[in-house]
Amino acid sequence: GDKDMAQLVNDHVTLLNTMTNEKLDIEGVKNKFGLPPDRIIDYLALMGDSVDNIPGVPGVGPKTAVKWLQEYGSMEALIAQADKVGGKVGENLRNNLDVLRLSYKLATIKLDVELEFGPRDLQHQPEDKAALLALFRDLEFKSWVKELEEAGVQAAQPVASAAPVAVPPQAGAELPTPWIPQGTTSYSTVNDMGALQALVKEITKQQLLAVMLITDDAHFRQARIVGIGLSYRSGEAFYLPLGHDMLGAEAQLSTDAVLSELKPLLKNRSLFKVGHDLKFISHVLRRHGVRLRGRRFDTMLQSYVLDSVAHKHTLELCCQHYLEETLPDVESVLGKGRNKLGFAQLDIAKATAWCAQRVDMAFRLHHMLSDKLAGTGKLSEVYRYFEIALMPVLARMEAAGIRVNVQALATQSQQLAVRLVELERKAFELAGEEFNLGSPAQLQKIFFEKLGYPVIAKTDKGQPSTAEPVLQELAETYELPKVILEQRGLAKLKSTYTDKLPQDMQPDTGRIHSTFQQAVAATGRLSSMDPNLQNIPIRTEEGRRIRQAFVASPGKVLLAADYSQVELRIMAHLSNDAGLVRAFAEGLDVHRATAAEIFGCGVDAVTGDQRRSAKAINFGLIYGMSAFGLANQLGIGRGEAQEYVERYFQRYPGVREYMDNTRLQAAEQGYVETLFGRRLYLPDIKARNQMLRKAAERTAINAPMQGTAADIIKQAMVDIDHWLSVAKLDAQMVLQVHDELVFEVAEADLPLLMEGVRFRMVSAASLSVPLVVDMGHGINWDEAH
Repeated sequence: GDKDMAQLVNDHVTLLNTMTNEKLDIEGVKNKFGLPPDRIIDYLALMGDSVDNIPGVPGVGPKTAVKWLQEYGSMEALIAQADKVGGKVGENLRNNLDVLRLSYKLATIKLDVELEFGPRDLQHQPEDKAALLALFRDLEFKSWVKELEEAGVQAAQPVASAAPVAVPPQAGAELPTPWIPQGTTSYSTVNDMGALQALVKEITKQQLLAVMLITDDAHFRQARIVGIGLSYRSGEAFYLPLGHDMLGAEAQLSTDAVLSELKPLLKNRSLFKVGHDLKFISHVLRRHGVRLRGRRFDTMLQSYVLDSVAHKHTLELCCQHYLEETLPDVESVLGKGRNKLGFAQLDIAKATAWCAQRVDMAFRLHHMLSDKLAGTGKLSEVYRYFEIALMPVLARMEAAGIRVNVQALATQSQQLAVRLVELERKAFELAGEEFNLGSPAQLQKIFFEKLGYPVIAKTDKGQPSTAEPVLQELAETYELPKVILEQRGLAKLKSTYTDKLPQDMQPDTGRIHSTFQQAVAATGRLSSMDPNLQNIPIRTEEGRRIRQAFVASPGKVLLAADYSQVELRIMAHLSNDAGLVRAFAEGLDVHRATAAEIFGCGVDAVTGDQRRSAKAINFGLIYGMSAFGLANQLGIGRGEAQEYVERYFQRYPGVREYMDNTRLQAAEQGYVETLFGRRLYLPDIKARNQMLRKAAERTAINAPMQGTAADIIKQAMVDIDHWLSVAKLDAQMVLQVHDELVFEVAEADLPLLMEGVRFRMVSAASLSVPLVVDMGHGINWDEAH
């Protein structure tokens, strides 16, 4: 399937892709690439290939390469007439002639290597199952070992092992001693002060310490420590029981005494720390007066950076995926239902086995993930400079929280309750009967049998669909679907926000302390939980009222700083399209400028409808919207929408080339990257199911932009946090929502904060177009936005 191999095709060599059964002879290569096999090296050299480290000519994609080779005949002929090629891409060509010849050499498959064997020496031989079993054991291929053992195979003498050995780290080395797999495990309970002091003395000699807490609550502000797990060597771990009910008043180790002994270790910057969700661990320890320093290796974040879409990043799934180790789930230890225990009620021997195994596996997992990150593109840098650097920033934001006006929320909740009753009555009146507004079956009966609405879509079972997109389309013509949509929207606001937010407020601070999650969104964006603040509507009156309940403390104001059209600016940078770059560089209204290009008029002559259409295209293309989707959004015919899209690409050809190249690159390598090297893998990019494949292609186009935007704001947050730690300002970062940062600041320090935040946000990345930040301030979040 590698396009490089097409250069080998000739009269007696044919390519067979064994995954797709595609066969390529000379004509097949011409049909696929638009060029004969003897021009494939020229083609590859011109385009370059980042996977194979072939530089190529900047800005040259498949279409340009084919066009040039069809026009000039060969790369050398093109070089000889390079002065005839116009535009920016011609300038790139002339500036990279030496690089182009190097690229040609790198793209050429060497055909004259001396070999000690011939084709007949490569015939398939019967497998030596005994030798295979020995090899599989040595390489820890556990599933294959099990298959052979169950078949009764016995291993031959083991193959010489190439397992890593412990070596002293060099001065200034980033990683501590490598992971050494252990054949046995030793998990111990430490339940007296003498044993604890001996353990601490031993850990003092180490370079790396894995830490795990067992707590009785999931929220960091309520969590009480039940026990602590420690490991400094693979296969060996210790459990310190602190809050188990069975210990009673005779407990030899108190939480304060244990943390007093551990404090020098935990705050020692030279002793690197490993943990799974170190942010939570640091929160809980800090409530007990212990600062966790030397934080370097969070296995949850390492797994997330390595592959954000392969699986969820729980310790259980990480161990299963990378170590092929199965950890018992919580229910197997605590039970479930009425008989479910709390960790404090757990038998100490069971708690030791549970926690010690987990902290041991975190220790092992870290080394494997560190090696994988180091060997995969720029992922080590993404982990180090974006994720682990951001972790303490988020911890400070979570600890700070944001103040809420509970009374305002209660008032809004009461008003919503009244409005919901009114909407329900109106729906009954329009339907001519009472029914459950949330029941698809009842809606089907009323809509399609009783009222005769047209069937727009069907469910997988062939029933008329009442999904939200269907309701939205019906609502353009009929009132009942419109009423139901409004009722559902308000009911969700009430249950999710106006009723729930007061319950999330911490009574001792009067503030909401949301948890910001780094290892959830595939593209690198942050999300929040307890409560989720990402989805509060901003364009509706009721959504804005909810934002008005987030308020500043007396004498302070909230400052909101929001990147303006950041993903479109990233598109301009990535595509290097001259028109888009010019519009942003000149500070134009990009939607108005796009409308002027599409509709062939002056910028000043663009109408409101034309600007709206251009805005839909600008943002729609980022998210992979088709002409059909655009037609639905704008309420126009599909042909007219297709004409808009074609005109857009005629005016912005760099955007089309970027999209085409991105699809091809994604299909070839199975992933796309942000500007900073974060990867998003696309498991469905070659799916036979067209819907899955098209969805993956849309993701491939959008992910580099959304992911780069996420990286940029993370960089800005790290920079701003560092500045605030040394600047003498009464200000703190309290929220992050998509492209927006929210600060609480004393009124006197507002001008300095605005200046410092703007500078750091616009300088967080160097793009070919300027980053722009919109700012506002007020006594509540809505007023500041």
